[in-house]
Amino acid sequence: MNRSTFKIMLFFLLLLYSSVSFSQADSLNLKIKLDSLLTSDFFSRTQIAIDVYDLTSEKPVYSKNEKLLVRPASIEKIFTTSAALKFLDSDFNFETSVYYTGKIEDSVCTGDIIIVGGFDPDFSIRDLDSLVREIKNYGINKISGNLYADVSAGDSLFLGNGWMWDDDPGAFFSNLSPMNINQNSIQIIYEPGEIGKPAVVNLFPENNFTGIKNNSVTIDTGKSTINITRDWINRNNTILISGNIPKDKLRDTVSLNIYNPSFYFLNLMKESFKRNGIAFEGKIDTLSLIEDADDIFTIERNLDSVIVPANKTSNNLDAEMILRAIALENISKHIGAKKGIVFVDSLITIAGFNPKDYRIVDGSGLSFYNLISAELTTGLFKYFYTEDEDLFIRLYNSFPISGFDGTLKNRMNNSSVEKRVHAKTGSMSGINNLAGYLRTKNGSLLAFSIFVQNFVGSHAQARLIQDKICELLFEGL
Repeated sequence: MNRSTFKIMLFFLLLLYSSVSFSQADSLNLKIKLDSLLTSDFFSRTQIAIDVYDLTSEKPVYSKNEKLLVRPASIEKIFTTSAALKFLDSDFNFETSVYYTGKIEDSVCTGDIIIVGGFDPDFSIRDLDSLVREIKNYGINKISGNLYADVSAGDSLFLGNGWMWDDDPGAFFSNLSPMNINQNSIQIIYEPGEIGKPAVVNLFPENNFTGIKNNSVTIDTGKSTINITRDWINRNNTILISGNIPKDKLRDTVSLNIYNPSFYFLNLMKESFKRNGIAFEGKIDTLSLIEDADDIFTIERNLDSVIVPANKTSNNLDAEMILRAIALENISKHIGAKKGIVFVDSLITIAGFNPKDYRIVDGSGLSFYNLISAELTTGLFKYFYTEDEDLFIRLYNSFPISGFDGTLKNRMNNSSVEKRVHAKTGSMSGINNLAGYLRTKNGSLLAFSIFVQNFVGSHAQARLIQDKICELLFEGL
């Protein structure tokens, strides 16, 4: 070997050694910084579980308590939506269909109208009016029979296992049904009335299904003590309004959930008949579709259009309906959470984990019974990235983007990781989690899971620590 060849080989060996040493030093420096961050007083009583994996170089980056069982809160939606992506076709649609029985003679339907619910969580009052107009366009101006809802796709449980009773009647705490409308909620728009008189109240959508007991009082000056709720203890839909409202208070809105959403749907449909000139004086009730019924029209909603709000804005009803839709496609009747969770468990198995090591009881994460781990969550991200590029892209694009949209719109703004984190949030009392993907300074793509558990009071500190961890990961790799 001549001297020139030896020098060239020596140069490349030194270059290789220096790059390896730099990489090791870089990783060690990152670990030191992360370890230091996690020794703050905040964690003297609070737990954190972290698992970070470099998808680009296929190696672990950092972990702490990664096998610890933790409550996912809305991180659970990642498992629900991932199972839907895995087990439902990309062209799957939620369907709400209208049928009729009897005959149509001289614009009169001599039989009944039957609406079949298919777990569409985002069906709106606008969709309902479209459906009614299709009935009219079909040549029906009068219905001599009754109006029925076929809700046989679902079981009889209208709340999830382990949901907190005192979350009722929050709009995020939707009653569950195969037939949903306006997120199974109602908006109460209120403003001051005349002094000494009740507040002025309007409902959206306007309806005769919900009653109002308005015992509020408009006052000249003072603090607003107005309280708006629903008579949820007695399971009825009377809106209860009490307290004082100052005359200078601006108009405001409160959203509440609705009990018995299928009958809410039918009552709103009955009122839409009137608006659209269809005569109807029959009763409303539930009834399974009969064999000789003829179809009129179906409103469809694509799966991805529901997955996106489930993850971006952490919509609970969307997630619960997605969970049931997975099973509906394969089982067809009387679907509840348990039948959907079978498919989530299958996904966990496919990703290389044992579902018996964890506990999943709903689709949204509202239940305190759920138990997963940071290792499992990051492992799911790894599976999608390495095994199915198309599903990975769909999941990745459904997550909130830091400093830009969804539940991360107001986080990591004007930081090094603005718009570089695509991740799902999850929070409940004493719980704040963040899990997803992060693009580092050198272009590597990381999968990460950060679970902060068992703290009292504000979530601000937990969020600050998660955001700081993301910044350290961005700079350190």
